[in-house]
Amino acid sequence: MERAKEIGFDTIRIASPDSIPLAPERLKAWLEAGHHASMDWMVDTAERRADPRTLWPEVRSIILLGVNYGPTTDPLATLSQKDRGSISIYARNRDYHDVIKGKLKEIAGFLAAKASSDVKVFVDTAPVMEKPLAEAAGLGFQGKHTVIVSREFGNWLFLGAIFTTAELPVDEPERNHCGSCRRCLDVCPTNAFPAPFQLDARRCISYLTIEHKGHIPEDLRKGIGNRIFGCDDCLAVCPWNKFAQASREAKLMQREDLAALPLAELARLDDPTFRTRFSGTPIKRTGRDRFIRNVLIAIGNSDDAGLADEAISLLADESPLVRAMAVWALGRLLPREAIMSLSAKHAEHEDDADVREEWRRILSANEDAHAA
Repeated sequence: MERAKEIGFDTIRIASPDSIPLAPERLKAWLEAGHHASMDWMVDTAERRADPRTLWPEVRSIILLGVNYGPTTDPLATLSQKDRGSISIYARNRDYHDVIKGKLKEIAGFLAAKASSDVKVFVDTAPVMEKPLAEAAGLGFQGKHTVIVSREFGNWLFLGAIFTTAELPVDEPERNHCGSCRRCLDVCPTNAFPAPFQLDARRCISYLTIEHKGHIPEDLRKGIGNRIFGCDDCLAVCPWNKFAQASREAKLMQREDLAALPLAELARLDDPTFRTRFSGTPIKRTGRDRFIRNVLIAIGNSDDAGLADEAISLLADESPLVRAMAVWALGRLLPREAIMSLSAKHAEHEDDADVREEWRRILSANEDAHAA
């Protein structure tokens, strides 16, 4: 424990590989409900994910480690700044995968040498159910929003796991402390929780703005607001955050230039500039086109007609994903006459079916509004 804290881990607990017996059925039900959305890799790895011993038969103990990334400011403060883009707290600095994996390897090497055991390290890109394991190890409990809640650090923990062949004493599991509270469920702008302890990724803003590769469903765009990468709403309102502490890891502390980014500036990013601007952060993995898609949704939700020029300039973008959201944004910002003028210039020459459909919707909506 002392060694782990020396290199930056804030909490460490140990679980047995057979400590999550209910996980396979719960995972199966979640997948069958389609709550994994387009994340087909969840289906492909379900067997290994549900049972640590299927992933690695030799494992005897699982060490769960947490790094606190608690913010120093209100995570929801930027939501009221409609001309700015709000980025999830976890993405406002270095990619946590890179930060944590190096630390895990150092601890794993120390353990392997001391206990003469084999080890494997995992961050959340591997088929490991870290959250149920973390609960079984007593590191925290899964809240009604499905995220691990720590009584020491609130909602702000990155998790890593070390599988080892060493037989280690296990810790007591943590019991759930949500009680009757449902703040995390009620605050969700897109109603992504069909029931407590269940998340439907198809409606989750974090999934939609980060993992989802296509067009975001029209009925969910308004709820996204100005969230351009991830969402912290359900985490930020948890009462257990009263015990949260600011992160002591410099690479995870908020960069001020990522706190509240001007939408107008972001809309002008081409691919090379996007890559340079967000180098080393989780944002880069999403890619420029999906990111600009999100920016245009935020522009459409801004109620700021002054941002319409940014959307107009993207009507001729190379990406159909971007062009479609530029059309949608303009439909939210401009009067009927301006929409009709733009459609004559762009809609008639559009060769992508999805973009044409966006034009059809906005022209139809403008006709209905004019008739009314």
